[in-house]
Amino acid sequence: MKNKKHLTETIIHGIFLILGLLTVGCVLLITIYLVISGIPAIREIGLIDFLFGKTWASTASEPSFGILPFLLTSIYGTAGAILLGVPVGFFTAVYLAKVANPKVKSIVSSAISLLASIPSVVYGLVGMLILVPGIREVFSLPDGASLLAAIIVLAIMVLPSIINVSLTALEAVPKEYEDASLALGATPTETYFRVSVPAAKSGIAAAIVLGVGRAIGEAMAVIMVSGNAPNMPSLFESVRFLTTAVASEMAYSSGLQRQALFSIALVLFFFIMLINAVLNFFLKKSKEEH
Repeated sequence: MKNKKHLTETIIHGIFLILGLLTVGCVLLITIYLVISGIPAIREIGLIDFLFGKTWASTASEPSFGILPFLLTSIYGTAGAILLGVPVGFFTAVYLAKVANPKVKSIVSSAISLLASIPSVVYGLVGMLILVPGIREVFSLPDGASLLAAIIVLAIMVLPSIINVSLTALEAVPKEYEDASLALGATPTETYFRVSVPAAKSGIAAAIVLGVGRAIGEAMAVIMVSGNAPNMPSLFESVRFLTTAVASEMAYSSGLQRQALFSIALVLFFFIMLINAVLNFFLKKSKEEH
C-alpha cells in the first residue's frame, strides 16, 4: 500500500515537473524567436535611431523607423490606467474581502467575473461609440479618439485582474492575524489596512503586475479609441501604442518594415520583463527588511 502511494506521488510529481518545464520552454522559444526576428532590424536601423527616433514612416519613399512616440505612449497609457485602476480595484477587493455581506459580495463578484469575460473588442466598441464622442463634447475637441480615451478603457479592463487576485490574496490571510490585532485594541479599519493588507502584499503586487500586463499588452480595444496616429503622446491627441503599431501594419508589411515590427514586439517583451524584475526586486527587498 505504501509503495503504491509512493509510486502515485512520484508520477504526479513527474507530471507537474514536465508541465513546468514545458511552460519554461515555451517562454524560451518565444524569447529566442523574437530575438532572432527583431535584432536584424535594430542592427540595420541603429539602436539609438530605433528607440529614440521621433518619426515612424514605414511606407514612405525614405522610410523612418523611430518608435519613441509608441514607447512613450505605452508608458503613459499604462501608467495612467494603473493610476486609475489600482486604487479602485484595491479598495473594491478590501471591501469585498473584509466588509461586504455575503449577498453583496456574491453579486459584485459575479459582475466582476462578467467584466473579465467581455471580449476586448466590445470594450473598444463601447468606448468608440460612447466614450470618444463624450470626450469630444466635454473638452470641445475635433476628435475624441485620444490617449485619455485609451487610458479610461484600459483602466476599466484591468479592474477584474486586480480585484480577483487581490481578493484571493486577502482571503488567504489567516484569521488569527486579524483576531490578534483586534484583541490589542486596533479598530477593524486599522486591522484591514495595517495587518491584512501587508500580509497579502505579495498577492496584491501580483495583481498589479497582471494589471500592467493586461494594460500594456492590449491592442484591439486601444486601436479603436486612441486614433492610431503615430504622434508624440498628448492627452487629447490621437496616439499609437506599441501593440497597435504591430497590429495595424503586420498584415501588409514586408522586408525591413516587417523586421521592425518584430523589433517592436521584442521591445514590448523586454519592457514587460523589466517591470516584473523591478517589482520582484522591491518585494524581496521588503521581505528582507522585515
